Amino acid sequence: MTHRVLTTESGAPVADNQNSATAGVGGPILLQDQHLLEKLARFNRERIPERVVHARGSGAYGYFEVTDDVTGFTRADFLSAVGKRTETFIRFSTVADSLGGADAVRDPRGFALKFYTDEGNYDLVGNNTPVFFIKDPIKFPDFIHSQKRDPFTGRQEPDNVWDFWAHAPEATHQVTWLMGDRGIPASYRHMNGYGSHTYQWTNAEGEAFFVKYHFKTNQGVRSLSSEQAAELAGKDGSSHQTDLLQSIERGMNPSWTLYVQVMPAAEAADYRFNPFDLTKVWPHSDYPLQRVGRLVLDRNPDNVFAEVEQAAFSPNNFVPGIGPSPDKMLQGRLFAYADAHRYRLGVNHTQLPVNAPRTAVVDNYGRDGLHATRNGARHDKNYEPNSYAGPAQTDAALSAPLAIHGWTGTHAAPAHTKDDDFFQAGELYRLMSEDEKGRLVANIAGGLSQVTRDDVIEKNLAHFHAADADYGRRVEEAVRALRED
Repeated sequence: MTHRVLTTESGAPVADNQNSATAGVGGPILLQDQHLLEKLARFNRERIPERVVHARGSGAYGYFEVTDDVTGFTRADFLSAVGKRTETFIRFSTVADSLGGADAVRDPRGFALKFYTDEGNYDLVGNNTPVFFIKDPIKFPDFIHSQKRDPFTGRQEPDNVWDFWAHAPEATHQVTWLMGDRGIPASYRHMNGYGSHTYQWTNAEGEAFFVKYHFKTNQGVRSLSSEQAAELAGKDGSSHQTDLLQSIERGMNPSWTLYVQVMPAAEAADYRFNPFDLTKVWPHSDYPLQRVGRLVLDRNPDNVFAEVEQAAFSPNNFVPGIGPSPDKMLQGRLFAYADAHRYRLGVNHTQLPVNAPRTAVVDNYGRDGLHATRNGARHDKNYEPNSYAGPAQTDAALSAPLAIHGWTGTHAAPAHTKDDDFFQAGELYRLMSEDEKGRLVANIAGGLSQVTRDDVIEKNLAHFHAADADYGRRVEEAVRALRED
């Protein structure tokens, strides 16, 4: 059997990987020991900055297969024919905790999906909830600061969490989701995924539609109670990672069925809810689910760092036939996600294997920068237009234009007939069984009762009262009982 030869980074063979070079037996280490210095220096640089949010994650490869004809709504090539398959990579994650946090915690889950299409990579960056806490990206840094570890105590503080929510009544809907039975998924396989935002589809005739994505788990939705989660997190902090890895290794490949809600663009202006408000859903009675295809995960990454930690998803990676909507949170993410990756991974992070297109050819004038691997050949020009047959624009827009009007300025979102911060939270509460309501109330009261300021508690209670009278009464009574103990 031929043994592989250990080498330095420059390819020179390593004579001794067990002993450092010293000045005589037992003497001090020599600065000339290039292998030792290189090994220690590289070790010091093995970690890149962790994500500010979604730091704790797991990933897998798979494919998406079209099962239903949606060409009437979009000209996206990867959705162009029943039976067409596209390679995918998905990253699941918790949101608030650090890279070393536990998987089984009460927190939204990221559901970020990369389609390696023939027309370039399409990234769909969503969560396991159809809504979110806020509707404007200018509030996002403050929201995340309130959920992260306090600068003084070094831990997540109920005072901070609930104080922000007290001043963000639009969060009531997502808080009801988070504190309900689906707030802690049993595994990544047993939760749904949502695009959450509203996106635009454009068909071959140029007709525009607004869509919402729903990935329904084929394993069935399973969740953990707070008590079950605490026990599991104590036993195995990597419980969801372990479950995903082992299920795929055993050939129990998890899958989801993709459905979309489709709204003709002309109906958006008069819809009873603002269709671009991330804190709202479109009731299925208004826009029923339409099946598109299925997502199957069938291969684990070979290296978690290279393929999960360096995976970069950005909602501005569109393909022809798919584009953005006026959703303000989506608009903010179009910049913020790509910028975060340029900071963490460098301007050439799209050239990393997990992020590079599989079949589409990348041909542009981007040059140089840290870790560049694609800089052009001798006769390639780095400017455009040119006379040397360089890549040129297509003049074909990826999606339909959005009409705009009015004055520039800082505006609140336009109000639709049913647009308040509490109606849909109340609707969600009224859909729950008595047992579900009891657990929801207990989860909310458990955190809210720890808040030290009475005015913050009262502001939050007012939100639940506004959503539903019974909801508010039960939360108020539960908080009072816990504070009197």
